[in-house]
Amino acid sequence: MNSSSVRIADLGKHVGSVVTVRAWVTHLRSKGKVAFAVVRDGTGILQAVLVKTEVSEASWETFGALTQEASVCLVGEVRADARAPGGYEMGVQALELIGASPNDYPIQPKEHGIDFLLDNRTFWLRSQRQVAIMRVRHELEQAVHDFFYARDFVRCDTPILTAAIGERAGLFSTEYFEEGTAYLAQTGQLYGEALAAAMGRIYTFGPTFRAEKSKTRRHLTEFWMIEPEMAWYDQTDNMDLQEEFVRYLVQRVLERRQDELKVLERDTSKLDCVMQPFVRLDYGEAVTMAQAKGSDITWGDDLGAPDEAIIVDHFQRPVFVMNYPKEAKAFYM
Repeated sequence: MNSSSVRIADLGKHVGSVVTVRAWVTHLRSKGKVAFAVVRDGTGILQAVLVKTEVSEASWETFGALTQEASVCLVGEVRADARAPGGYEMGVQALELIGASPNDYPIQPKEHGIDFLLDNRTFWLRSQRQVAIMRVRHELEQAVHDFFYARDFVRCDTPILTAAIGERAGLFSTEYFEEGTAYLAQTGQLYGEALAAAMGRIYTFGPTFRAEKSKTRRHLTEFWMIEPEMAWYDQTDNMDLQEEFVRYLVQRVLERRQDELKVLERDTSKLDCVMQPFVRLDYGEAVTMAQAKGSDITWGDDLGAPDEAIIVDHFQRPVFVMNYPKEAKAFYM
């Protein structure tokens, strides 16, 4: 078969042409002398149609031996078809099996428990939903870099193994040669502050670790954190940057990842509030509002998750709470 191949995402440029596609099988079905193979290559999904009288006997027999996730090479004519997955289909002229897959392939088109899926994570990643999640994540990461690059921020990578404690939260420690104990980084902030004094505007974006056994939506043991540091910024400058940053990320994903958001069945109307001006609320007003809704918060306390929920629910859009008393926050806030 032809050594060069076309990505499924690029098939729209080849309507009416005969091309080669290399992909993995996701679904198979046949009806008499017509057979269908739905395949994916990481860029999209394609429905390939085989007519027994239009392919060789070897290609027809190959189709009969296919199983889910077999890797194949398809040669055929690209046709536009709004009913087909991705909007195009292929009239197959030749089919070659590149790599067989077992008949008992573990991930089937049915519901599986989360423990089973995590045990089979290698295969689960091939599913349409997982691919959509990874593409949205990729878009967000690239958007982070584009946002700061366009504003003349310098990307700086800070150490993952450190000798100092960055936060009061739990630490992961490890032996560090003859130097003694090192810790997995909780933040790149202390390095970022020094870097900002040299370059004005910098940001770090890297892995962060917190050794806290917590099971909430707000706690993770390992995550990637974005930390900008800017010299000469006051509180208003800081809030302006944050608001612009969040709005840019949301718009970027909405503009470029609609197909993935549909796969994930996300109600994007909930993001409309991000396009409105963010509320800027004094700490005292926030406390009074939370108390009026039944919170037992008192002056000087940090706002907890229930208090934040009360305030955001009231305004129905993002809120900055300003002018915290010193005792409510760590020194660097």
